[in-house]
Amino acid sequence: MKILISNGLIFVFSKGRIVLSMMILFCLMSSTSFATPRDQAKKIHDRLAASPPSESVLNSMAEKISNGDAIGAAMEAMENKGFYNIFLKNYITPWTNKDQAVFRPLNDYTATAIGIIRDDVPFKEIMTADIVYIGTDTSSDYSHSNNNHYEELEASDVNLGDVANLVSVKQSELVGTQLSAEQTAGVLTSRAAGEAFLFAGTNRAMWESITKNHLCMEVGDLNDVSRTPDRVRQDVTRSPGGDSTIFLNSCVGCHAGMDPLVQAFAYYEWDQESERVVYTDGEVQAKYLINNTTFPLGYITKDDSWSNYWRAGKNAAIGWRGPNASGSGVKSLGEEISSSEAFSRCQVKKAFEQICFRTPANPVERAEVERITEVFEMNDYSMKRVFAEVASFCMGQ
Repeated sequence: MKILISNGLIFVFSKGRIVLSMMILFCLMSSTSFATPRDQAKKIHDRLAASPPSESVLNSMAEKISNGDAIGAAMEAMENKGFYNIFLKNYITPWTNKDQAVFRPLNDYTATAIGIIRDDVPFKEIMTADIVYIGTDTSSDYSHSNNNHYEELEASDVNLGDVANLVSVKQSELVGTQLSAEQTAGVLTSRAAGEAFLFAGTNRAMWESITKNHLCMEVGDLNDVSRTPDRVRQDVTRSPGGDSTIFLNSCVGCHAGMDPLVQAFAYYEWDQESERVVYTDGEVQAKYLINNTTFPLGYITKDDSWSNYWRAGKNAAIGWRGPNASGSGVKSLGEEISSSEAFSRCQVKKAFEQICFRTPANPVERAEVERITEVFEMNDYSMKRVFAEVASFCMGQ
């Protein structure tokens, strides 16, 4: 008889055959299987509220878990101020800057996402709604030209989970806005998004942020050289380094699909002098027409109409379900993105990684992500429900 221990498993060999022993069952069991309801309650609270629970909350959560209501226990943890001011703030902030840094001041993008989650607004509206969340007790009002309002709100350390401290208003009704209700698109038309992703460049950085933050993909993951390149702009060379095969076998794979989508932002620019997003209705920003001699026969942007060439080909796997494969402006593009299966799955995957401290890595965990994705959509895109489902899974194994 030979005994081999590998990766925490015990293999017993007898006459060349593996003989299962009772010890294997013990080793396969996660140590959390023996966690008491109080242990599980504390872990859920620690992860979601970023702080230990009070004795009364701990007892209440433990009782819920004992009665088979781990979801209710997680929901109770989310009533804590730390869930909004710490957990959600740290969770969302990386979406709002190119470096994906956590330690950045509160801004209108982050505050709006926090408010949408708190109020159980369908999360897909984060990319389509005429909405922004502002504070109610700051010396500075919302400004299109600075972030003082949100920095003061954060410095005051008020509970962002309290509806009296953070309220929803219409973007289209903000003083000094240039956008109508039909032109606003949640966080996509926020000041913070403009500062991070519309500054200089060609506005392709905005698509990169959408891909990374809302589809959980890199731009390169979408590369599909089979798409028609008729909307690739003039600033993209067709012969990088004098070799046209590089464009045909690589560059076109991203630009053929990306450029028609980014056209939705054709009227948007970040004005560095005024430090605000500028919207020129009906007038294409100059950045869409730069370097027009690089390939004069390339596409010339004339308006903000967009088309999704990636509905066909390999990227059909994203699961596009929007009502239209084309449209005009950012709001309709936001609807196209947020209606996809990949958008829903991405929100669950990010929640899993944040709460469980790991990427779903085995069939059981990947199946759980798919299950929670279905729950997410069935519960009107409730992110609170997603956090509760993920927490009860990771803390209750």
